[in-house]
Amino acid sequence: MSSRKTLPIADGYAVEIHYTLTAGDGTRLDTTVGGPPLPYLHGAGNIVPGLERELTGKRPGERVRAVVSAAEGYGEIDPDGVATEDLGAFPPGVEVGMQFAAEDVSGEVIPIWVTAIDGSTVTIDRNHPLAGKELHFDVTVESVRRATREELDHGHVHGPGGHHHP
Repeated sequence: MSSRKTLPIADGYAVEIHYTLTAGDGTRLDTTVGGPPLPYLHGAGNIVPGLERELTGKRPGERVRAVVSAAEGYGEIDPDGVATEDLGAFPPGVEVGMQFAAEDVSGEVIPIWVTAIDGSTVTIDRNHPLAGKELHFDVTVESVRRATREELDHGHVHGPGGHHHP
């Protein structure tokens, strides 16, 4: 039996978690259970701030149940985030629910979601679909390790054998 102590989650550590995310009414929104765990780099903004805060200091094997407010999740709904665009600005086959990347006025790439299509008009929303919602997480910490220099430089965890950017 190893006498090695497990590391607690802290900024700059690579973490793997299994989670189930539900809405306030108990509706399951997402889960990793039955699949691979979610890897993330703690302190790099890879997961919502409220969950990251709740996981700080936890160790492998610990279970965390966290209720995350909209403000600490995907944010409050910004009514100015909804706009309409011409259907011709989208690729053929565009459908409600699709996500695209767009540039804002400063050139920053932002995600947008298609929420409606009416004739030649597409309604887009830059609010995340879970914005404005309280999030309920049931999380099990699977592993914690010090991140590599490359992971810290890139701002995310790399898989087995490293990671290569295109």
